[in-house]
Amino acid sequence: MSLPLLDRMAQSSAARAEAARAHEPLVALRQRALAQPPPPALTLHPDGFDIIAEVKLRSPSAGTLATEALDPLDQARAYARGGALAVSVLTEPLEFNGSLALMAELAALLAPLKVPVMRKDFLVDPYQVWEARAGGAGGVLVILAMLDNRAVVDMVEAAAEAGLFVLLEAFDAEELRRAGELLSRLAGTDVLLGLNCRDLRTLEVDRERFAALREGFPLGWPSVAESGLATIEDAAWVAGLGYDLALVGAALMQDADPAALLAGMLAAGRARS
Repeated sequence: MSLPLLDRMAQSSAARAEAARAHEPLVALRQRALAQPPPPALTLHPDGFDIIAEVKLRSPSAGTLATEALDPLDQARAYARGGALAVSVLTEPLEFNGSLALMAELAALLAPLKVPVMRKDFLVDPYQVWEARAGGAGGVLVILAMLDNRAVVDMVEAAAEAGLFVLLEAFDAEELRRAGELLSRLAGTDVLLGLNCRDLRTLEVDRERFAALREGFPLGWPSVAESGLATIEDAAWVAGLGYDLALVGAALMQDADPAALLAGMLAAGRARS
């Protein structure tokens, strides 16, 4: 299946990694990363439902999400007040207006609050995992649709060496099956398994996939519902389906009181989990 967005992002990501490696070899980057203080640990809430809140300035499907008046640091502070498990930060520059510099700034802000930052990008090279660690991140997104099995294992093992968690993202039943096979070889790694309900060909959201594919998740790994969740009722719904976490971005970016919306979503989810 041809997926133009992912194909384009993979090419751009590989070019960024190559340019960065030319500036700083992997050996030097790894040494610099391991010299940084360890990031906050990812600690799931005992009441059974958590939210990864996202700082996303723009997306190809929704366009601009942040007004000129929005301060990403204030947004991250609001997420911490609202109880976010972690804060996802886009670092892809072309379609999402993200940057490693913003990720590092938010990681430094949130570290004293014990909230880890996750690098969300279209990563294709373990070098980029070490970039995340060097910038203070506590986790990275790894997209199954972009990588073959050997590359996925390499990325997860690099994250484990760097002390980072991984959100391993699937889009359909076949990728959930593939994730289960790969994770059986990666015991002891800190992995969340996510299902993104966005159709990669049309960029449309099909939330019914959360229910239809829930039984396809392998046992033993925390499950994450991604995309299309905007309300307190949405959080209660996916928690009731058995999801352990949700990743919420656009709704929080566009809400006048993101801390209150986040707290409400968490309360509703925990009441149903």
